[in-house]
Amino acid sequence: MSFGSPNNPYEKPQNPQQPQPGYGYPQQPQQPQQPGYGYPQQAPQGVPPQQGYPQQPGYGYPQAPQVPASAYGYPQQPGYGGQPPYANWGQRFLGFLVDMLVFAVPYVLVIVGANAKMGALSAIGGLALLGLAIYQLIIEGKNGQTLGKKALGIRLVRELDGQPIGVGMAFVRRLAHFLDSLACYLGWLWPAWDAKRQTFADKVCSTIVIRTN
Repeated sequence: MSFGSPNNPYEKPQNPQQPQPGYGYPQQPQQPQQPGYGYPQQAPQGVPPQQGYPQQPGYGYPQAPQVPASAYGYPQQPGYGGQPPYANWGQRFLGFLVDMLVFAVPYVLVIVGANAKMGALSAIGGLALLGLAIYQLIIEGKNGQTLGKKALGIRLVRELDGQPIGVGMAFVRRLAHFLDSLACYLGWLWPAWDAKRQTFADKVCSTIVIRTN
């Protein structure tokens, strides 16, 4: 048994049965703990625990909600993909034609009275024309249907929410129809191929014409 060096009384004696590292015995490397085998994985930095990553459709961009046809006050029609049932060009043209026929009677009275120099008959026809025009404007603004539109089963509404546009906007839309008459009346024909079946006046006023049945 060794009691240390006689020249250094403070040196601790060594046990010959316990080999010391560094004297011919290599140290064993410490194995790191691998996650997954009984050890919980650490959450990425900056992510609150027990939360994870929310899944967003469309590569992180939320999809815009599609306005269903029921938002316009009518049940969704099959084959429209949730879009409102737009009135086609033929329905709009026939509705306009019916409205013109309604105005035909007082207009004839004005013409006949003027040619026959019958001021009273011409005045009656003129008042009837004015009254009928105001009446058509009011009912179109309040419920979206003139006499012609009602006969064809179509309605004028706001594109945003499917509600009536009001009398004031109905009057503005009538004035905006001058855009439809430009360039050889191209605006009146535009609903024949437009995706929303709109005239130029409809696009300016943000209105659409839809079917009611």
